[in-house]
Amino acid sequence: MLEHIAGQRSSLTGLLLPLGDRTLVLPNVAVAELIGERAFVCERHQPAWHMGWIAWRQQRLPLIGFEAACGGQTPCGERARIVVLNALGDSDQRYLALLLQGIPRSCKLDSQLNYVDVPLAELEQAAVQVGDLVARVPDLIALERLVREAALG
Repeated sequence: MLEHIAGQRSSLTGLLLPLGDRTLVLPNVAVAELIGERAFVCERHQPAWHMGWIAWRQQRLPLIGFEAACGGQTPCGERARIVVLNALGDSDQRYLALLLQGIPRSCKLDSQLNYVDVPLAELEQAAVQVGDLVARVPDLIALERLVREAALG
């Protein structure tokens, strides 16, 4: 996804999204809004990656713990933030909410992405070097499918 968008211009602005055990990277256009923690209480639902619900722009969005969706544990700390992502797939789901563990940072991405050979989780498409950080590119369409199949969207 990043390569396709970055290939259309010499560079674009991306966001580094800090999770508990990794950092994701997405182009800015994938992000609808960043929500600061609003007295949110993490709840564990079924499936394990479903962290509860948020109300956003008169919509009810399931909150996704990306680490748990990849088979790990999603922490819910005091620095938790929520990012609302624009959905890409062909489902009725127009937005996804993802639990972050810190404040996203802006970064410049150019058409010459440096891919890193590291093990990837099922919901990750690639790993790229962004400055001194290895960031993972999430598979947003697979994430949307996960929500749709759980009948949460």
